[in-house]
Amino acid sequence: MRGCGPQLVWLLVLSLAWLGPALGGEEEDGEVVAEEEEEEEDEVLSDELGEEDGVLVLHEHNFARALSEHRLLLVEFYAPWCGHCQRLAPAFAQAAAVLRNESSPVRLGKVDATVQAALANEFGITSYPTLKFFRNGNRTHPLAYTGRMDAEGIVRWMQRRASPSATLLQDADTAAAFISSQDLVVVGFFKDLGGEAAQAFYEVAGEVVDMPFGVAEAAELFQAYGLSTDTVCLFKKFDEGRTDFPVDPAQGLDTAKLTRLLRVHSLELVMEFTNETSDQIFSAKIPHHMLLFLNKSSSAQLVLRDGFRAAAGTFRGEVLFVVVDVTGFGADVLPFFGLTPADAPTLRLVKMEDNRKYRMDQDAFSDMAIRTFVQAVLDGKVKPHLMSAEPPEDWDTRPVKVLVGKTFEQVAFDETKNVFVKFYAPWCSHCQAMAAAWEELGERYKDHEDIIIAELDATANELENITIKGFPTLHYFPAGPGRKMVEYKSTRDVETFSKFLENGGMLPEEPPAVPKTSENSTGREEPSPLGTAEARDEL
Repeated sequence: MRGCGPQLVWLLVLSLAWLGPALGGEEEDGEVVAEEEEEEEDEVLSDELGEEDGVLVLHEHNFARALSEHRLLLVEFYAPWCGHCQRLAPAFAQAAAVLRNESSPVRLGKVDATVQAALANEFGITSYPTLKFFRNGNRTHPLAYTGRMDAEGIVRWMQRRASPSATLLQDADTAAAFISSQDLVVVGFFKDLGGEAAQAFYEVAGEVVDMPFGVAEAAELFQAYGLSTDTVCLFKKFDEGRTDFPVDPAQGLDTAKLTRLLRVHSLELVMEFTNETSDQIFSAKIPHHMLLFLNKSSSAQLVLRDGFRAAAGTFRGEVLFVVVDVTGFGADVLPFFGLTPADAPTLRLVKMEDNRKYRMDQDAFSDMAIRTFVQAVLDGKVKPHLMSAEPPEDWDTRPVKVLVGKTFEQVAFDETKNVFVKFYAPWCSHCQAMAAAWEELGERYKDHEDIIIAELDATANELENITIKGFPTLHYFPAGPGRKMVEYKSTRDVETFSKFLENGGMLPEEPPAVPKTSENSTGREEPSPLGTAEARDEL
């Protein structure tokens, strides 16, 4: 099962459409599907290629035919109960329709991996949805899909593979027209288009589908653009206008390095956080984000962008500078920083690896002050700013104790108590599904002096030495010295929780069950029930 991937806390509110109804909430649907699968397996399937919404319906009997009839085939391996697959389905069908209307040689297909176990095993499917691209009938080496999971992203990714990844520019006029055609254009100047550097460039062009790529080898073009050696040039209608990446004659062209450089330098030096720019901001994978929260309707606050921009160039590639309008698109992310519109203007630096946030002094907005602060964070000289909600008045009188950031230490690391904590997100359907069980557990142990059942909203509270990467996460803090912590990873029901607690923070070993095989058994293992040990929403 797949979460939304490595999403970031400050963008989390915008990601809920993908986090959506989490998979654990669909356990009953999953059981129904499992029964239907057995019935479907009895059907006799032919090699005919059927369709649903313009998408080929594939199975082990017609898969080979699909590969032989369609030179370029993108296949989605899905599970009917998977919420992410359900949300992808309309976009996948829309992409199929767009490509067919363009008379593209590309076709899209889908495989129910819960029914077609042989195909799922053949292609190593371990999570849903998984998309694989098959070219020229090659069944043994499909490419993993690396594009965006929306209709436009799928269409762009496939279009790039259906035609040459880079346009050949033969003279000054065609080069000038190509460069001026869009806001961002990449041109590789190579003296030998058959050489290794040019081939590496073509490989990058096939992956970076949101920019047009051109290639040139004519001597007049090298001269026209002031070049003497192989160079990749990024032309842009903002900031400095052009960025050159010379090819190292000894090491050649590193595809990963070039891809990252193009991502970094295709962004404006200072980005504004909007619906249109959010994909760019996060796909660049810059390790730190420096955020200026301001009210764009205030002219006094708008002036602060000058110092912010002046500081940005020093850290390009290491820190991305972003302006967030607290009364516009950025208003939805304010709660994840513990902010309100009244707190603007203010600055925060986010370390993307662990979502740690660092707060700068409010009265210092000069470029020198910003540079000094950012460098201090990068050097590890600034402690993270940890959010904490206020504790409810009755937080310690309930069967399930309600912890917040400022009370967590004193409760979880009380050496006289065994503390079992649920870290949750209010929107997480896995958390909602187990809420009743957690309350029942609290009732069961409310009179035990040495056992505490507690919960903490991890979207509103942050802890210095504990990073929560998925919801729900359950940690057990045993009594005694040493600040020990044990993560609970088993079935989430009251009886298993109780066994874990009664056995001192571990589950007792049980003899292996003897499998019962009926006369008509297929010997095939049933899928694990959803919503058990590892069903969770990930950040």
